[in-house]
Amino acid sequence: MISARTLCHHQLVKCYAATRTTSASVLRCLPHGTRTEAWTVASQRGYSEGPKPKVPEVRSDLTKVKRVVVKLGSAVITREDECGLALGRLASIVEQVAELQAQGREMVMVTSGAVAFGKQKLRQEAAMSMSMRQNLSNLNPHKNGQVRPPSLEPRACAAAGQSGLMYMYDSMFSQYGLKTAQVLVTKPDFQNEYSRQNLRSTLSELVALKIVPIINANDAVAPPPEPDKDLAGVISVKDNDSLAARLAVDVGAELLIIMSDVNGLYTAPPGLPDSRLLNTFCPLSPDGTKIIIGDKSRVGVGGMDNKVKAASWALKNGVSVVICNGCEEKAIINTVKGKKVGTFFTKTPSEGTPVEVQARQARDGGLQLQALSGEHRSAIVNRLADLLLERKNDILDANQLDVSNAYSEGMSQPLMARLLLNDEKLDTLAAGLRQIANSSHNALGRVVKRTKVSDSMELQQITVPIGVLLVIFESRPDALPQVAALSICSGNGLLLKGGREAFHSNKILHSLVQEALKPFALPETIGLVSRREDITDLVHMHEYIDLIIPRGSAQLIRQIQNESQHIPVLGHSEGICHVYIDEDVDPEMAIRIVVDSKCSYPAACNSMETLLIHNKHRQGPLFDQICEKLRNEGVDFHPGPKLSKLLKFGPSLSASMKTEYGAMECAIEVVESLDEAIDHINKYGSSHTDSIITNSDDNAEKFLKLVDSACVFKNASTRFADGYRFGLGAEVGISTSRIHARGPVGMEGLLTTKWVLKASGQTIRDFNDGTCQYLHENLPV
Repeated sequence: MISARTLCHHQLVKCYAATRTTSASVLRCLPHGTRTEAWTVASQRGYSEGPKPKVPEVRSDLTKVKRVVVKLGSAVITREDECGLALGRLASIVEQVAELQAQGREMVMVTSGAVAFGKQKLRQEAAMSMSMRQNLSNLNPHKNGQVRPPSLEPRACAAAGQSGLMYMYDSMFSQYGLKTAQVLVTKPDFQNEYSRQNLRSTLSELVALKIVPIINANDAVAPPPEPDKDLAGVISVKDNDSLAARLAVDVGAELLIIMSDVNGLYTAPPGLPDSRLLNTFCPLSPDGTKIIIGDKSRVGVGGMDNKVKAASWALKNGVSVVICNGCEEKAIINTVKGKKVGTFFTKTPSEGTPVEVQARQARDGGLQLQALSGEHRSAIVNRLADLLLERKNDILDANQLDVSNAYSEGMSQPLMARLLLNDEKLDTLAAGLRQIANSSHNALGRVVKRTKVSDSMELQQITVPIGVLLVIFESRPDALPQVAALSICSGNGLLLKGGREAFHSNKILHSLVQEALKPFALPETIGLVSRREDITDLVHMHEYIDLIIPRGSAQLIRQIQNESQHIPVLGHSEGICHVYIDEDVDPEMAIRIVVDSKCSYPAACNSMETLLIHNKHRQGPLFDQICEKLRNEGVDFHPGPKLSKLLKFGPSLSASMKTEYGAMECAIEVVESLDEAIDHINKYGSSHTDSIITNSDDNAEKFLKLVDSACVFKNASTRFADGYRFGLGAEVGISTSRIHARGPVGMEGLLTTKWVLKASGQTIRDFNDGTCQYLHENLPV
């Protein structure tokens, strides 16, 4: 018969193992001798503290992590002279940890530094206790009379320095209202399951109490590390990387940040011209072992090799890892924000070709594309137009899959309209591509200006490609062949990143582009980027990419403009387009233009967002007719500040005059004159597209001259601001900037110029001594 005590014991062990928890509360219910048994059962079944969160697969996932382990290497903690703590750097790290703790995250720190702190303290004590004779006998003539530092036992340094190190942490964290707790461990603590569980239980309770645990290897009792090898006194300490990795796994952390004075993993030895930091690394990929490890830290024995091994082990066991430079400003905060800091370890290998290789292939392919004749480049685009019609059924099938997925995910109707392809769209698309091809034969190498510098010296300014373009677009898969055609005819390499919602459509359309390029051995000239997070890397590759063109929401454009530091961005921040109804106007024409500008495609950036109307019409029939027509079309309109004051009934709050609705909504405001309308547009508009509806030629000319926008129209819908409607065949985007291209950017906007000087041996000295004379005569082009 089983006793009640034995039955209780078995039930508790079974309950403990089945609950998938390692909480101390359950263990305390077990007799002392059975706790290890319960922990062993749970460990064998792979149970951990609560349901294990999904391992972050991309950097953006790091914004959601709850529990973070931060490992500080000796090089981060110590000063450059290795004779004390780097207090400023340490204070910055504490501030970042405190900020994340205040956000509700659970922070755990693994720190080095006790040996460094203790070595400084014991050296001072040893020097003070030495007699003058001892001091003199230790003078090193080769060290300019300086006293040779005494040899110190690292374990004694650790014992002397640990209290001081913790005092520093405790003082610094107390400035932010946080308390710390010291935990010293040795390797046997992880080998003994009972000790290991006690450690986990202790850390879990500390974290629950909002206390920051600070863990360090107990170097005072651990086996002695390797002796110092550097006569300059470089500190040898135990490797805390493996300790941090093991700890992060045991406490169920989602992120481990390993900090040292090295930036991470490189594609080649750091310092070489072609060396580049690997922002993302997958140790599980076929090339996972083919990496170049950066220089070893200036202090410590762990080295980058140990960091990579520890990071790979932690990742394999469910913890995401970032190896970064602890000396970099805000490294911890930026890592948790998902920014590109150090090397991010991921289990997900990149699909397709790595983006750096794609960028290099686009540059090489662009140079080969330039070498082709204009007829050959046109032939490629004409072949692409043929393929769009020949593979129409395949394209529509892929597009229907995207549309179905978007519908199930609740995509809005305007965005669905942009995503959808049909026979009519493909026919129009093919016609636009042929228009581009037929007008591009002389696009490259066209002489813009000729100057006779002197006798036998002629200077020419000719058109050339910009280089490599990165075009980012949302929702509209028809943008892919349009942009590809413009890029091919202008001789530019191209990288494309479409929206996730058009994945299948973009994939088949890109394959057709590659098929059209294949006869000329140029299929890699135009690459399709598959992952959203690759954009973060691409916007920093200024050695390959020359221009970024984002097409999509104002949020997307602002994001790219903020992230790109060295590559120019061609785009517009918003599409706040106006239609102004002048005092003298044809009512029927005004109504048709207003309705078309707002209702034909409200999600487009050239859709009317603000209607300005002369105050003369406010109490006349035209104002009521326009409002009624817009209401019948389903448009919600919002009165501006002046109109709100004039209305007897209606909303009490006036609309913002700087809103891009992108839907069946618009603002309506009254103005007293043409001048007021022009001032309003220049103040509140986004320099995109604005139109006047008037019977007065004088007013129209003044409007067209003084409105500072990329596109300014007379008696036309704002929806005409489009590359195809302008006769450009297509556009890569609409620019509101005041340099380079403005408005719809076609092939001409993808070209720049270079100067070609043809001479016959002249030198500057020939002109200085009067042998040659400058003429600077303009020649006909």
